[in-house]
Amino acid sequence: MTNVLVAFSRPENGRNIKNILIKNGYHVVAVCASGAQALSNASDLGSGILVCGARFEDMVAEELCQCLPEGFSVLIIAQASSMLEGPPAGAVFLEMPLKVHELVNTMEMMAREQVQRRRRKRSAPRQKNEEEKRLILQAKKMLMERNHMTEEEAHRFIQKSSMDSGSGMWETAQWILGMRV
Repeated sequence: MTNVLVAFSRPENGRNIKNILIKNGYHVVAVCASGAQALSNASDLGSGILVCGARFEDMVAEELCQCLPEGFSVLIIAQASSMLEGPPAGAVFLEMPLKVHELVNTMEMMAREQVQRRRRKRSAPRQKNEEEKRLILQAKKMLMERNHMTEEEAHRFIQKSSMDSGSGMWETAQWILGMRV
């Protein structure tokens, strides 16, 4: 389920948007009246959708978009006159007066994008850090010297052993290096 933050400078606007979203099945985590409150809640959550107005007492929507964690999408609901230069990069804009079906359809689209983004992130191969790479290289060198393997054979051995044991290659490399006699 996608976390939703609502932030409007006028609390009654925030409550109204929150009620519409809840009635349509969205999980509204918080309603904020300032940009600082929205940023604080967003950093606690890490990802989600921020539904907000164009201006707050402490910042404008563009500044808010720049400061949000990477996992957040932004939906700005405001008068067209407040967005003369267009919405900030990556943000979606809905013009006031707001039609409920437009809000719900836009939220559905943004929630699907959030789910797809999480799936892509989970399915992306994890990058090895330098220490892990160094351990794997050391284990390969040891296998090449001790067992007279080529680099490719040593790599395959570590890879197969890690798959058989259900552990990562660097954990298998640690195990191999720990078996030194």
